[in-house]
Amino acid sequence: MSDDPRQSAERYRLDRELRESGLEPEPAANGPQRGSTAAERAAFVETSIQQAIRRGEFDNLPGAGKPLPDLGGTHDPDWWIRRKIESEQLTGLGPPALTLRVEYAERAERMDAIAREADVREALHDFNRRVIEARRQLQGGPPVVTPTVDVEAEVAAWAERRRAREEAAAVAPVVRRRWFRRG
Repeated sequence: MSDDPRQSAERYRLDRELRESGLEPEPAANGPQRGSTAAERAAFVETSIQQAIRRGEFDNLPGAGKPLPDLGGTHDPDWWIRRKIESEQLTGLGPPALTLRVEYAERAERMDAIAREADVREALHDFNRRVIEARRQLQGGPPVVTPTVDVEAEVAAWAERRRAREEAAAVAPVVRRRWFRRG
């Protein structure tokens, strides 16, 4: 229905003329009319759902007739976001205390992926800065118990792991594959 008062007045006049002439005015739309009560809107929605069920529009939906997985146990109001994070394999989400703990546990693998010593130092300094910053903030969530790292010790460990990988690669025999075979 329109909010324009001129159109509303014209519609009112037309409806009045149709009633006086004995004809019934046509409904304006398929949905509930503006100004309807909550009960009328709820009845309209319920009727629409029942009609869709009869037409079979809810048949063959994925998971139809099966219980929702992982709903047993304790009450968790954030179950849907946890499931989304798991299904999408999202990382880096959550309170800083938890993300820093995970990053601390995986620091050796993360550092081994870096090729230059200067970049390793920069990454470790950045980690220490984020740990200290998270400790200073008084936001809700678990406390930050992740320790800062000794940059020099971590760089030395990174260099030792790199040297061991290079030695293992030098000792391993080089297998060359032929691009073609003679028959």
